[in-house]
Amino acid sequence: MECRTAHNGPPPTAATDPPPEDSRAGPHGPAPSGLTRVPVGLVVLVGPPASGKSSFVRALIARGCIDEDAVVSSDEIRAELFGTAPTEAHADAADAQIFMERDRRIVARLAGGHTAVAESTNVTSQARTRLIAIARRFDAPVTMLRFNPGLCVLLEQHAERDRTDITTADIHAVATVMALHADTDQLRSEGAHVVHDVPGRRQGVTPAEAATHFSFI
Repeated sequence: MECRTAHNGPPPTAATDPPPEDSRAGPHGPAPSGLTRVPVGLVVLVGPPASGKSSFVRALIARGCIDEDAVVSSDEIRAELFGTAPTEAHADAADAQIFMERDRRIVARLAGGHTAVAESTNVTSQARTRLIAIARRFDAPVTMLRFNPGLCVLLEQHAERDRTDITTADIHAVATVMALHADTDQLRSEGAHVVHDVPGRRQGVTPAEAATHFSFI
């Protein structure tokens, strides 16, 4: 099935996690066909490591829904600038350089009238506020996509990945922050124009299937 539109123009537990909200009734969705429309602008992915963000955007790219250049990944920038992870003594300086470069790339996309997808955890209000401020410079709408599969699924997906730089304790910690600071109401209060929950393994949906739910205008 082809993507409907592919143009980018000018700690909780599985037992206690609520099911994802149906937040598609925002100002840009659903599309008449049932697809959730994502307007040209800034798309902020929000979710812990191993929540499925990278797999989802790879599926969007494979379907032709977004350009590969639309995705601005802090992990990929880290690899470009430093190769392996920088030493702990230089971690703060490295992070500052990584996110300055990320911001530069997002600015370039939005200034050209194109969609920019900010792929990092973005579970804190501070991280999202920085991104929203960039979008406001260009009057670009902000769409936030939440990845909240629950702790059990997170740990399961983490175990399947070859990531030695992220520990189980890291997953627990980031999931806890997201539970406290990244619910739908919080994201909207910060300036998101619309918030959507991306389905995943907990709903029996693969990343490729999840990608079919969204239409990038």
